[in-house]
Amino acid sequence: MADCPKCPPAGAPLWLATFADLMSLLMCFFVLLLSFATMDAAKFKKVAESMENAFGVQRDIVAVEIPMGTSIIAQHFSPAQTTPTPLEQIKQSTNQQATKLDVSVEDMEEVKQKMLQAKVGEIEDQADKIEGSLAQEIGEGLVSVETQGLKIIIRINEKGSFPSGTAILKTGFEPVMEKITSAVNDSKGTVHVAGHTDNIPISTDWYRSNWELAAGRAVTVADFMLKKQGTDPERIVVEGHADTKPLVANDSAVNRAKNRRVEIIITQEDPTLGLKVEDVSEMIQTDSLKDKSN
Repeated sequence: MADCPKCPPAGAPLWLATFADLMSLLMCFFVLLLSFATMDAAKFKKVAESMENAFGVQRDIVAVEIPMGTSIIAQHFSPAQTTPTPLEQIKQSTNQQATKLDVSVEDMEEVKQKMLQAKVGEIEDQADKIEGSLAQEIGEGLVSVETQGLKIIIRINEKGSFPSGTAILKTGFEPVMEKITSAVNDSKGTVHVAGHTDNIPISTDWYRSNWELAAGRAVTVADFMLKKQGTDPERIVVEGHADTKPLVANDSAVNRAKNRRVEIIITQEDPTLGLKVEDVSEMIQTDSLKDKSN
């Protein structure tokens, strides 16, 4: 029996296979897109709420008035009450602190001067105590004590301490060194032990120059102090200056004897270093409160 010319051929048409392949590829493509996509639930919720506020109608308004929406971009300009953002809160607190920290240069200098005066007074009181403990030795001309700003200088003269041209302590000077060491240990600050000589050159088997003699005497004094209990080695700094820092001109035997010395310099830190505006503001406010109470 011959096939009917009007009937379609048996089976699926040829183009359907290509179409099925295309649909399969499209489905795979969208599945991959969906697998790559990530959704932030918090952001989606905010977007949904913003869209609701923007396009929703405020039911509290009378129907005869035009419904008003809230802008997504500038919600602070809406008639609704808004809460301050974290940025606004930070700005507000910064401005409040700035009003408290309004300190002029004159106030800063005045506070520094008061702190320095108080520190200098404390150092002078400490020097008076050292002078009292060394009163006998000062009277005999063995040592002297003076202050220079934030420094206390205990000056050991060559008389009675070192023989000429050597860095060995004389016998009998140990009790004086005991008192000096005790006074230094009771103080605060860095301790510089500096040796000084006159301008007459020296060249011996032990000391090739005044530099070695000055440094040797400073080391002898520092070594004596370090052997005593209570001496902090981290405070001690040893220096040798030879004849570079004379007290007086080296023009006579008496003046040269004054220049031959070992100085123990106790240096305290400047209390105004690292002073902040906040500290000054607090001090000024505290002083003002004290004045009002008085």
